[in-house]
Amino acid sequence: MQEQLTPLFGDYELIDTGHFEKLERFGRFVTRRPEPQAIWRPSLPSGEWERADAAFLRDARSDERGEWRRRSGVPDRWSVGYRLGGTELRMRLGLTSFKHVGIFPEQAANWDFIYDSCLRLKSGGVRPRVLNLFAYTGGATLAARAAGAETTHVDSVRQVVTWARENMETSGLDGVRWIVEDALRFVQREVRRGNRYHGIILDPPAYGRGANGEKWILEDNICEMLECCAQLLEPAGAFLVLNLYSMGLSSTLARTAVRQAFGAPRDEQWGELCFSDRAGKQLPLGTYYRFTR
Repeated sequence: MQEQLTPLFGDYELIDTGHFEKLERFGRFVTRRPEPQAIWRPSLPSGEWERADAAFLRDARSDERGEWRRRSGVPDRWSVGYRLGGTELRMRLGLTSFKHVGIFPEQAANWDFIYDSCLRLKSGGVRPRVLNLFAYTGGATLAARAAGAETTHVDSVRQVVTWARENMETSGLDGVRWIVEDALRFVQREVRRGNRYHGIILDPPAYGRGANGEKWILEDNICEMLECCAQLLEPAGAFLVLNLYSMGLSSTLARTAVRQAFGAPRDEQWGELCFSDRAGKQLPLGTYYRFTR
């Protein structure tokens, strides 16, 4: 079923969008940063935007890097919470040179799905094993672990794995298996070992480098990655989540690629992840595809 998803995230608000920027609230602080899909005009006056606690200034020599201008008293790191059942996930935020802050709040819609899927498996007498690939700071990892799943977190960047471990500890969780490695190389080895998982989460970038310099290009490598994951996913009752952030890659594309590798699932959803600002303008923030066998 095709569906647009917007999570309920109390510690996050999309305040306004426009002129290729977005104004957001993360907990107590308001940030202003670039957003290539906000092609329309802002709804709030410029003075509201100028009151942001932290604003990202793009480096004229780079399309990706820049620096943050912070008001006096604004920390370079703080935390937000997201409740799943009886657990409040606590996630540290930080102002990075790539404009990111450490979480993608629209992914909370998938955290709910992962948490509920793991509880469903447990209610059926299964101790779920979940694999999170390109796992970043671990929101999906924490969702699976909060539901009692044995969780493996894979990312090629040691610093973000350390960040994810901090999030686990501040959330009162433990027991995650941490892997600093190229995601494709890891799943290839897991296939050779004959390992299986009840849930697989993929959040691949458009481009990336593995821990040992391996090159990742989404369009070139995603089909091989999905074919490997198809060999790792349990044949019954299991779930998969795939996110795509590159502009021009649709949820229909994701659905077609996944179904070719895995076959037709029992239940499936695909569409856009989005938030609406205070004026009601909907901002698409990525596409998703997920299924349950």
